Amino acid sequence: MKLSVKVKALAVAGMIAVSTAQPAYAVDLSGSGASFAVPIIEACKAGFAKKTGHSYVYTSTGSGTGKNNSDNQIGDFWFSDSAHTGAKKRSTIFHAPIIAAPIAVLVNLPANKDIYLSPTTVAKIFSGDITRWNDPAIRADNNRSIPKVIYKKTSTGNVVVDKSGNPVVLRTTTTNVRYTLPNQPIKVVFRSDTSGTSNNFTGWMSGVAPTVWNKPKNDAFTTAFPGNLNAPGNIGRIVGANGSQGVATLAARTKYSITYAEKQWGTSFGLRAAYIGNASGNFALPDSGGVSAFLGEAKQAADGIVTYDYQTKVPGAYTLGIISYMLLETSYANKEKGKAVVELAEYLLSPECTLPAADTGFIVIEGTFLAKAKELIARANK
Repeated sequence: MKLSVKVKALAVAGMIAVSTAQPAYAVDLSGSGASFAVPIIEACKAGFAKKTGHSYVYTSTGSGTGKNNSDNQIGDFWFSDSAHTGAKKRSTIFHAPIIAAPIAVLVNLPANKDIYLSPTTVAKIFSGDITRWNDPAIRADNNRSIPKVIYKKTSTGNVVVDKSGNPVVLRTTTTNVRYTLPNQPIKVVFRSDTSGTSNNFTGWMSGVAPTVWNKPKNDAFTTAFPGNLNAPGNIGRIVGANGSQGVATLAARTKYSITYAEKQWGTSFGLRAAYIGNASGNFALPDSGGVSAFLGEAKQAADGIVTYDYQTKVPGAYTLGIISYMLLETSYANKEKGKAVVELAEYLLSPECTLPAADTGFIVIEGTFLAKAKELIARANK
């Protein structure tokens, strides 16, 4: 499968060229769930209204609350960055993979320098095994020769793939990095709400460093944490905040901190995204090329749920890319609202919503992923 780079910055929302055709009457929709997808959802609001006449409000509650709201039929649509497989899930709810983007590991360090972190180092930082920035493992990651992969891209930023669907590598370069890390404690900021971002992040750590992060993934970071959060060395040093904006805000005002969130939150709050190592020994940024290279190796089930290959040897893969699902109903009691939800799902996948802006990291699926999304959306509102 392949993915195209189709991303959207908030600042250009009003510039989308859309049809002025109006429906018979407007429908007001209410959605909630993953904060990860907020930049795209909010950016497309004006264009959706212009094209359809409908409007929506979206409350960033976290994936866990989005799932619960779908269970209790609160609102009209919901987003979750992790699959909803809970016992309370209603049989009428299904997943449609709509948005793809990277989780960035974001740091607040005084030096304006790139930082490189191997997967095991990341897992040790967030598990509390590594507590200072000048730890030998972090020094080793940042004082070495670093291989990087340069992909061939189209004029709009899409990664070019060969006949087998593999990304085309233009060249591999080597960068010699030297970074004297500060002798300061690492302040870890995690998501305190139930979050698909936490589910994916803890799943990634257990997948890339299972001997370090030896507990299963979970929407709750505290549940997935492999040690004792209340250990003396962790109290006050590993702290939680609510939502992607919340962790970015707290990390931005906390020197020597580290957190995880969608890349655009880091950009908005002046946090630096780390280069993350992969199984091939290369390091990649959370950009469109690295994410599409990783998601191209993912497997998609008939119900739309995606399984990731964290050990992929694709050289430039950024292995913290994720899919955000829209939770839809097979049958809406209010058919007009159901029709408007389907139109919203289709619009979020359309080029009208997603303009090329590769620096944000958001990508929209195409190829087999897009075909599956359309197939699933067609099941809604029957």
